[in-house]
Amino acid sequence: MSHKHRLLVHTSRQHIRWGDMDALGHVNNTVYFRYMEQARIEWLFALFPPGAAFQGTGPVIVNASCTFLEPLVYPGEFEVRMFLGDPGRSSVNSSYDLVSGGRTAAEGAAKIVWIDLATGRSAPLPNVVVAPLYAAARD
Repeated sequence: MSHKHRLLVHTSRQHIRWGDMDALGHVNNTVYFRYMEQARIEWLFALFPPGAAFQGTGPVIVNASCTFLEPLVYPGEFEVRMFLGDPGRSSVNSSYDLVSGGRTAAEGAAKIVWIDLATGRSAPLPNVVVAPLYAAARD
C-alpha cells in the first residue's frame, strides 16, 4: 500500500494469550492476522450505532499480508495501529503496525471491499468511512 495518504483510524490495545504461542516459543504467524482482525472489527463497530454494522452492506477482506519483524511472546501486550489509505468507490486499503515496547513487531495490510450483503456485489463505501479520509487528503 502506498503510504502517501495514511490516516490513523483506530488503536487497539491487546494482550498476548498463552494459546497464541507455538512450539517455537513465540506468537504463531497466523495469530497476527487475528490481532489485525480484532482492531478492524473494533474500528468498524465504533463507526456504526449498535447493531447497525452489518445491515444491508458490510466489509469483506479480499487480500491480507503481514511482514514479521520481531517476535511477540507471552506474557505481553501490544498495540495494533490501524490506518486507511486513499479510498476507491467500494474499497480502501488498510495497514497495521503491531507495536510492543515502542518497537514495531509486524506490519500488515488488508484490502477492504464494501459489499451488498444480499447480492455479494461491491457497494459504495459508506460516508462514515470515507469522510475522514477525504478530510485528511485535503490537509
